[in-house]
Amino acid sequence: MSTSLPGGLAPDAPDTPLATLLDQVLADPALGSIARTLAGAATADVSVSAGARSIVTAALSRVSGRGGMPRPLLVVTATSREGEDLVAALSTVLPSERIGIFPSWETLPHERLSPRSDTVGTRLSVLRRLAHPDPSDTAYGPLDIVVAPVRSVLQPIAKGLGELQPVSLRAGDTAPMEDVVAALAAAAYHRTDLVERRGEFAVRGGILDVFPPTEDHPVRVEFWGDEVEEIRWFKVADQRSLEIAEHGLWAPPCRELLLTEQVRTRAKALAAHLPGAAEMLGKIGEGIAVEGMESLAPALLDGMETLLDVIPSDAAVVLLDPERIRTRAHDLVATSQEFLEAGWANAASGNAVPIDLQEVLGSSSYWSMADLREHAAGLGLAWWDLTPFTVDSETGEDAIATGTQDAPTYRGDTQAAVADLQGWVREGWKVVLVADGVGSARRIASVLADSDVAARLESPLTVLEPGVVHVTAARLGRGFLVPSAGLAVITESDLTGSAAAASGGSTKDMRRMPSRRRNQVDPLQLRPGDHVVHEQHGVGKFVEMMQRTVQGATREYLVIEYASSKRGQPADRLFVPTDQLDQVTRYVGGEQPTLNKLGGSDWQATKSKARRHVKQIAAELIQLYSARMATSGHAFARDTPWQRELEDAFAYVETPDQLSTIDEVKADMEREVPMDRLICGDVGYGKTEIAVRAAFKAIQDGKQVAVLVPTTLLVQQHLQTFTERYAQFPVRVAALSRFQSDRESKAVKDGMADGSIDLVIGTHRLLSKDYQFKDLGLVIVDEEQRFGVEHKEQLKSMRTNVDVLAMSATPIPRTLEMAVTGIREMSTLATPPEERHPVLTYVGSYDERQVSAAIRRELLREGQVFLIHNKVSSIEKAASRIRELVPEARVATAHGKMAEGRLEQVVLDFWDKKFDVLVCTTIVETGLDISNANTLIVERADRLGLSQLHQLRGRVGRGRERAYSYFLYPPEAPLTETAHDRLQTMASHTDLGAGMQIAMKDLEIRGAGNLLGGEQSGHIAGVGFDLYVRLVGEAVANYRGESDETPTEIKIELPVDGHLPHDYVPGERLRLEAYKKLAAVADETVLAEIEAELIDRYGKPPEPVRNLLEVARLRTVARAAGIGDIAVQGKYVRFGPVDLRESQTLRLQRVYKGSIVKPGTHQILVPAPTTAVIGGKPLRDRAVLEWATSLIRAVVMDNVGEAARVATGASTGAAR
Repeated sequence: MSTSLPGGLAPDAPDTPLATLLDQVLADPALGSIARTLAGAATADVSVSAGARSIVTAALSRVSGRGGMPRPLLVVTATSREGEDLVAALSTVLPSERIGIFPSWETLPHERLSPRSDTVGTRLSVLRRLAHPDPSDTAYGPLDIVVAPVRSVLQPIAKGLGELQPVSLRAGDTAPMEDVVAALAAAAYHRTDLVERRGEFAVRGGILDVFPPTEDHPVRVEFWGDEVEEIRWFKVADQRSLEIAEHGLWAPPCRELLLTEQVRTRAKALAAHLPGAAEMLGKIGEGIAVEGMESLAPALLDGMETLLDVIPSDAAVVLLDPERIRTRAHDLVATSQEFLEAGWANAASGNAVPIDLQEVLGSSSYWSMADLREHAAGLGLAWWDLTPFTVDSETGEDAIATGTQDAPTYRGDTQAAVADLQGWVREGWKVVLVADGVGSARRIASVLADSDVAARLESPLTVLEPGVVHVTAARLGRGFLVPSAGLAVITESDLTGSAAAASGGSTKDMRRMPSRRRNQVDPLQLRPGDHVVHEQHGVGKFVEMMQRTVQGATREYLVIEYASSKRGQPADRLFVPTDQLDQVTRYVGGEQPTLNKLGGSDWQATKSKARRHVKQIAAELIQLYSARMATSGHAFARDTPWQRELEDAFAYVETPDQLSTIDEVKADMEREVPMDRLICGDVGYGKTEIAVRAAFKAIQDGKQVAVLVPTTLLVQQHLQTFTERYAQFPVRVAALSRFQSDRESKAVKDGMADGSIDLVIGTHRLLSKDYQFKDLGLVIVDEEQRFGVEHKEQLKSMRTNVDVLAMSATPIPRTLEMAVTGIREMSTLATPPEERHPVLTYVGSYDERQVSAAIRRELLREGQVFLIHNKVSSIEKAASRIRELVPEARVATAHGKMAEGRLEQVVLDFWDKKFDVLVCTTIVETGLDISNANTLIVERADRLGLSQLHQLRGRVGRGRERAYSYFLYPPEAPLTETAHDRLQTMASHTDLGAGMQIAMKDLEIRGAGNLLGGEQSGHIAGVGFDLYVRLVGEAVANYRGESDETPTEIKIELPVDGHLPHDYVPGERLRLEAYKKLAAVADETVLAEIEAELIDRYGKPPEPVRNLLEVARLRTVARAAGIGDIAVQGKYVRFGPVDLRESQTLRLQRVYKGSIVKPGTHQILVPAPTTAVIGGKPLRDRAVLEWATSLIRAVVMDNVGEAARVATGASTGAAR
């Protein structure tokens, strides 16, 4: 095995693992001399194989300057993705901090959309480092190589962007906070109360939170007066601080058009010339930033320039694959023009006018390639083409051949690869084999060792010796051969032959580690007019939050309006103290609930009816649950070394959620009780990898695994994934689908029965009686929401003692309810792969020009398009119309009524990028993972359900590109109310991870009718979803014998000044969030955590906040003692309900003299405490809370030590 090999992979490999490879290339006389000859060439045509581009580029940067010195390069690629891959490959041989990428806007220049703030931030930080590098800081120091897609080079940029100063702070700096805030506002940062997105900042007392667009995490700056005390990273999810930020704060502007005085004056003057943009210009004139204002930059600023004008004067421009770049540039200009025309046509039908500066400036949005080349010559910049074609170096005066060749691709043919490697080793070549991940590097090394090939596993590469294969891990892309130097570099993608691995076409290469989403900060977003449910008083309407001061104690209240108790009278209002917020939830149920009356019987009747009904349901649920708990399943063994090897071979970084879910699943499998776990994670959040690992664990124990998927297309996809991941292990994976011949399915059927097949992937055919397993151990259900009740019943008969793992992005309401109430275990994947962007969602009427422009925009970036036409009879007609509109697009159709083989072929061809547009029915809705498809057009979106729309939208945006989805409806037909609600929901929930919100919203729109049967929707509409779930939970707990006898509502009315001051926690939603947490405190540890969080996020708590924390502490003690009411009553303090034993009554009257016990009303009255026995003032705030706490502990909870302490305190007080 690989462990016995010499050398090894250092876990913390340095940044440049392949630096030795670059030295080797430069040492080759032919290649080294080419790099040096180019030093004086103004133009050159160099032939380089595709795999060797990154190494040759690095070599040129290293030695093509004057006298063999380094030279700055601007490297132009055809697409953004190629640019990112090139940066990754260059970073393996050169220090990554000296390489920058200059991304292009993901919007076209005249669209009313602003580029994302992180795109702008990255662009501006590159321009700043080109103009004013900071030599003292490597992260913001000089750049040797700038990689730019052709789109960003052709688009003019505003002059002087490199002069814009970023807001920069280090610990120990002195800067008045108001100046820093003003600078951030001027740099187009958006001020909010809670920082959640890039380009936002928030101020709370002496704490400033900023999310610079170029960083992975936001930064928290703490001021002490005007001095910066410390700067830490913090997590967006729970807003808690992380470690110290070494670089401090470096915040480049978030917009390329800043609203200076000059820009505002120009905007006012321009408004008359551009009637279409008059409204935008008016707002800009007032100093208000508007979406899409960058498109007006050429008219508002003093001239534009290109990227060529800002790179150093001795730099060289290097074009990788110039032929593709030229085609790209041509298409870009044409598409931009077409979008503009489509925009004008759209405007004719009453939509917004596009921003057309052609008339004002007389220039187009993009430069042409010829103009750019001429401009470069004028600036004296060298211009080198690196082409994959061979050049004629004898007759061409500036043609140079490097003699590099593409590495052979083996497509998984291990024997051929081993034979080639042995051949090169015999001939004394230097051979390097580069794997994507550490696990696969070990695996490859062990395969080579088994095949008697001398191999050494090492990272970083050290000296390259002939006659041995050096195996290492890095992201290089494709490999290459240099016959003249006897050098072969083979990468993992050459071995597997999968283009996806090479081009990074999958979401799985998002390898930046997202921060852990723990208890998420989810401010209660209550807006005036929202319906809320108070557990004791019923459904009301939220009016406002307000502070009231009674007897010198200030408290904050939620004001809820109820139906008026008398006809014609104003509505009744209820003031809910914020420490009782746990009683209030947002109403999720029917459309417009009727408000209850305060103190009326209608709420109690609704609630008890729901409770009765819930009892029946709980009984059914408990039956299911106890049956599962009573059966003993198979307890799987602990992880084996093979399991670890499989997990190491995963080439990407798992998200923390994935890791914790995998651990939970394994723990469930190792228990006797059969597993029943639901994994909720949005589309593309890595659910499949969890299934791969769980299935492997089951197979290790000799059990069989069934993977159930809803569609045949998904069978193919999973078959590929599982086969790829299990390739190195003796595991037999088979698929069962209608695409197979009878003979094939019979072979699978026999294999299942005799146990020779370990894992079967199939549609619901797997559930039929014809297919029997020899020893089934685990069932995995993917896209669980697509299986109907009868399938679930069949599954139940199969599985009382089998482990079940269900996965879904938008769980159906019933599944969600079972998980929320604890009948099934549930894990949530809430962390998106870090580099995915929300899908830009457009809802509007159908317009052909817009559809054709959208398709062309996608073709521009070599993407693919799904067009959903949900009518089989007219689908061919729709496809031929698209062919007419966009003649250059390759169009195919797919629908469920096609012959199976044909359908499979079409989808596989689409996967292999043989088509650009797939016109199809909603057959693609489930789980089809084609990361290159980034535009979705749905023709009749008004006819689809919510979860369908969400699933469809989840088919795009799986790569790193920005995705667009168009939900269109016929312009002439009116929308129904429900369709309007659905489309509105889709338009507003565009963030990643919106699946759960959409599932909840689905409950609202459908009235949750199908939770566990029709009769139930009425009850949910009556009491609201949250309370309903709570009732089910309580009923289930009662059946389990875990009933909770503590009072549900605890009222504390004591003279305490306890609230969150506005200058401590600004903003209503943040205060609501903090109050809600404090109201739900169950014990001391939770309270300590909340206190730590308040200090971390808002600074040192002032006195009213300390009092509030003490109120929460008193509530936990009261709840434990079963007391629900503590209030001042005249000269006494009333505690109830309290039933004291005789000994407790004696203790009360001995220690608290003058106390009255009222057994009839279950209350005790204790004289209100004062500062002194005679003439003292009543105790207030913390003192009175501590007094009440110690009384409950001493008397009701029989804490003798506490009683003795109080008694001695009382006697010494009396003695004084």
